[in-house]
Amino acid sequence: MAPDEPADVAAVKQVLSYFVLHPLAADDLEGIARWRLLEEMIISRIDETNRALAWLVAQGFLHVHTNGPGPIFSLNPDNLDDAQAFLADQDAGADAGPKGRD
Repeated sequence: MAPDEPADVAAVKQVLSYFVLHPLAADDLEGIARWRLLEEMIISRIDETNRALAWLVAQGFLHVHTNGPGPIFSLNPDNLDDAQAFLADQDAGADAGPKGRD
C-alpha cells in the first residue's frame, strides 16, 4: 500500500535528501527548520544579489572585473555623484531610476 501523498512534496524531498546525504545526522524540529530556512534564504539572497549587481553594473554604478576565478565588483568612481543622488532619492521615497539613466 502506497503512503498518502504529502502535503508539501518539495519540503519532504528536501528533508529526506538531507538525511540521505548525511545518514548520521540527527536534529530536532527547530534545528531542521533552521537549516532549511537558512539554505532557502541563502539561495534567495544570492539570486537577489546577482540581479542587483547586474543592474548596478548596467547603470554604470559598479565596475565588474573578470580577470580572476570569478567576477569582482567595485564602485565606479566616475559615477559616485550619481550613485549618491540615487541613494538619496531612494531614501526620500522616490522610486525613479538614477537620473539620466533609462
